[in-house]
Amino acid sequence: MTHTPTIVLVGHGMVGQRFLEALADRGVTEAARVVVLCEEPRPAYDRVQLTSYFSGRTPDDLSMVEAGFMEKHGIELYVGDPAESVDRAARTVTARSGQVFAYDSLVLATGSFPFVPPVPGKDARGCFVYRTIEDLLAIEEYAKTATTGAVVGGGLLGLEAAGALKGLGLDTHIVEFAPRLMPVQVDDGGGAALLRTIEQMGLTVHTGTGTQEVVTEDGVVTGMKLSDGSELATDMVVFSAGVRPRDQLARDCGLDVGERGGIAVDAHCRTSDPAVFAIGECALATDGRVYGLVAPGYEMAQTAAAAIADEAGDGFTGADLSTKLKLLGVDVASFGDAHGTAEGCLDVVYSDSRSGIYKKLVVDSEGVLLGGVLVGDAESYGLLRPLTGSVPPVSPEQLVLPAGAGAPVALGPSALPDDAVICSCHNVTKHAITECTTLPEVKKCTKAGTGCGGCLKVIEKLLPEKTDKGLCGDFSYTRSELYEIARTLRLTSFAALLDSHGREEARGGEGCEICKPTVASILSSLNNGYILDGEQAALQDTNDHHLANLQRNGSYSVVPRIPGGEITPEKLIVIGEVARDFGLYTKITGGQRIDMFGARVDQLPAIWTRLVDAGFESGHAYGKSLRTVKSCVGQTWCRYGVQDSVRMAILLELRYRGLRSPHKLKSAVSGCTRECAEAQSKDFGVIATASGWNLYVGGNGGAIPRHADLLAQDLSDAELVRLIDRFLMFYIRTADRLERTSTWLERLEGGLDHLRDVVVHDSLGLCDELEALMTAHVADYQDEWAQTLDDPERLRRFVSFVNAPDAPDPSVRFVPERDQIKPDLTVLTLGTTRLEGASA
Repeated sequence: MTHTPTIVLVGHGMVGQRFLEALADRGVTEAARVVVLCEEPRPAYDRVQLTSYFSGRTPDDLSMVEAGFMEKHGIELYVGDPAESVDRAARTVTARSGQVFAYDSLVLATGSFPFVPPVPGKDARGCFVYRTIEDLLAIEEYAKTATTGAVVGGGLLGLEAAGALKGLGLDTHIVEFAPRLMPVQVDDGGGAALLRTIEQMGLTVHTGTGTQEVVTEDGVVTGMKLSDGSELATDMVVFSAGVRPRDQLARDCGLDVGERGGIAVDAHCRTSDPAVFAIGECALATDGRVYGLVAPGYEMAQTAAAAIADEAGDGFTGADLSTKLKLLGVDVASFGDAHGTAEGCLDVVYSDSRSGIYKKLVVDSEGVLLGGVLVGDAESYGLLRPLTGSVPPVSPEQLVLPAGAGAPVALGPSALPDDAVICSCHNVTKHAITECTTLPEVKKCTKAGTGCGGCLKVIEKLLPEKTDKGLCGDFSYTRSELYEIARTLRLTSFAALLDSHGREEARGGEGCEICKPTVASILSSLNNGYILDGEQAALQDTNDHHLANLQRNGSYSVVPRIPGGEITPEKLIVIGEVARDFGLYTKITGGQRIDMFGARVDQLPAIWTRLVDAGFESGHAYGKSLRTVKSCVGQTWCRYGVQDSVRMAILLELRYRGLRSPHKLKSAVSGCTRECAEAQSKDFGVIATASGWNLYVGGNGGAIPRHADLLAQDLSDAELVRLIDRFLMFYIRTADRLERTSTWLERLEGGLDHLRDVVVHDSLGLCDELEALMTAHVADYQDEWAQTLDDPERLRRFVSFVNAPDAPDPSVRFVPERDQIKPDLTVLTLGTTRLEGASA
């Protein structure tokens, strides 16, 4: 009988999951049994984005495992069941549950553990480490009764932890033994710039001092004693003073380990036992380093998978330690010889202490770029890092100077050589990227841009641009340009816009199915009256034409607005009676409202008459406009709530109802950081804090999910509404046709920082104008269905047949299902007689 080899993976973190994907890519999972022993109670998650949990992302949101991945590839995953011992002679692994697994190849991806300094009081109640989701859950719970927190360690994770404590409402201190923050990544100048910026955020930083003792009372943290003799009152301590490789399993089974830890491996990630591999933070590479970054771990995962698949390769002998991060909102990057250790090297430095910007490039005497440090402005990181080891095409002085300060040349991606590595997470070169034509193609074929995301801007610049950026064959202008033309010239009709600014050959014509609804949306955004009056009616698509969503059997849905998801029993009864009397299918949606399906077009006026009489108005489910503002129950009912989220959700939904935009808009308000309303998956989301509201923008569920970005925090009610007004009107003003806020924000030059400059700091002087446009919208709003019902002429369009207005459409039929109805769809079969009356 043919032997099926077994591969046992111990550990299922980010590197472990990448190893599984590499096996699957090579077809190994089809011929081998793969067993995964995972210590944590959940599969691999994005530890790099761990702190985003405090911004509302759930553990499921952080998952690295695509739905169905394990089942598709036949991988056996055992969560909460780590390996306890390895018998190399018998080639077996024993798990905590007692299960014993035989292996042909064993891969250790056990990662690292947090280093906690051996100081008195380190195990007291109120002391935590910052490593796993479980650690974060414990910190979040304990912080509810704390007012002050201290983080031991000012490195990458230390600053992340400090940001988390500050976000939880604590007065936060950072204690770093080194003379500067992030001592591994930045030099003294970069550390000073970072320090100034972080202190301006309200955090207290203690550098050049260590922790001597955690002071306790009855076993509970009350303070800290520092090595400089000072004392610090604090309610909780988070240790984030570095990590150590988890190599105990290897030690216990007799594998070679380094003097200072780490499982010794060769260039193919094999240990001293050829049947055992080690990858990620537990492995000691051939260059004597233990790599704590995810990109080297991914390279090791690929290397081990290639070796197990008997593929030839260069192996792993070391990795680039370059990194780009956003810590506490501050961009920080370092690459190459960032500290200038090479003999005879020279520094080129630009420093602006007022703006918190520090840039240093390290070059040799011949002008070869050796490395650099960027703090406060890391925009050029994606271009500078691939140039390391070469002479840049422009002088280093021009590379560090900001625009307008004597830098005449902007270095673009075209200057990079074809073998330049653009995505360090997945080791993807410029050449591989330029073989693709779109960003989705790049991600699918090369995985570039799917890791930390730091390379996305460079990737987009490497992809071919469309030669004609016009909206369609009738207009050479983009949607945003047409908006400005219509607004500035006060054009109120499609014909006027087409005849004055359409392409020459299109003037005097009727437009197309692209430009007509686009211009209709623009005119509606500029408060140009009822959307079905006059010329406007001919511009609308099918849904807007009947103020309802067309469904698959020719019937329509009816969706009344339920602001904030709050509804009285009386209104619930009205919806139930309407649905019963008209035989409609009812469904409670994810947007916290009730949809009714199955209405014929001729029934819509009668249905809406009853709904409007009961106080309902259009929910605009049919339009590119605001849909819903979800909410949790908030402070009023929930013991965790810190603000009245329902009140705010209702205020926002009533303010922005009917606002026409390039794409549909969704929002939510959560009453605390537990984020039950899922605000960060919305175009604009609001999360309550003890001091006010945090505003997130650019989120998106749907086919390509994107978590929203924090635009501003601790806002008052008035500040929040003012910023949302500006954000929405700036989006409407500048977005492309059918462009969600998430896509728009990623495309927007300068991204979130530029958006913040415009709508928070009024860098373009537009804010008064944006607010005035929103004020006009709020003042002019009228419910479209109420307007329709008041005008007999407008009601004439709601018929199935113009020549027989009283006749219902006989093709709109239903069959019963689960005590309701569903469309009765005709089933067609090729080569046979059509089956009438069958249901799909």
